[in-house]
Amino acid sequence: MEKKLQGQIAIITGASSGIGAGVSKALAAAGATVVVNYPVEAAKAAAEAVMEEIKSSAGLGITYQCDVSKEGEVQKMFADVIAQFGTVDILVNNAGLQRDSPFQDMTLEQWNTVLGVNLTGQFLCAREAIREFLKRGVVPEKSKAAGKIICMSSVHEVIPWGGHANYATSKGGIMQLMKSIAQEFAPYKIRVNSIGPGAIKTPINHTAWETPAAEKKLLELIPYNRVGVVEDIGAAAVWLASDDSDYVTGITLFVDGGMTLYPGFSTNG
Repeated sequence: MEKKLQGQIAIITGASSGIGAGVSKALAAAGATVVVNYPVEAAKAAAEAVMEEIKSSAGLGITYQCDVSKEGEVQKMFADVIAQFGTVDILVNNAGLQRDSPFQDMTLEQWNTVLGVNLTGQFLCAREAIREFLKRGVVPEKSKAAGKIICMSSVHEVIPWGGHANYATSKGGIMQLMKSIAQEFAPYKIRVNSIGPGAIKTPINHTAWETPAAEKKLLELIPYNRVGVVEDIGAAAVWLASDDSDYVTGITLFVDGGMTLYPGFSTNG
């Protein structure tokens, strides 16, 4: 892979598995030094396995434990990364989780847990990244932009999802957070975009594709007729983090095989 991100420092939150792990590997292959964030001690071994794979391919980086829903931990992570590497150039706001429930049974804890990680976590990390970007400014030999933020959203920022009101709400919030800060900081050459994955083969949705019957059912929602893989998201993240997308800010790039085309209407509903 061309080293389009050579010399840049990237923090990827929630990167011990799934999409975050895939994005970390893709950014490292493109030349970035990656910080593979994981939330709790139980995820440390998985994060270290991701880093081992990156290093086995001559990539560079570290692992870092931080619960993105906690302000003090986020501030410490950014301070430590900047102290070690000098700056941060790219933030991939990926950390996210689900606590699914019928709405009438949803507890306040389920609601707050999802909003705390998925939305507040993105606010806290983006704020620290923007503070660093504003302080440093553009370094032309590295990038045309002062900094790049990629928010991991979902097709459910636009597609309602019964039984998942907390998750869908968090993703709708990410859309407006992304657009608002993209608008605010574009004059400073800070680019902020989202990726909206559709169905991607990760542990979080394993039951949706683990059997041929389940996958066949899932494919009814995907006009492109295949379930996505983390490499699809990694390639999109590299593009959004590179100067190839320098005139792109404030968009959600849906990587979904056409799921947002509402395939149920392909035959007039």
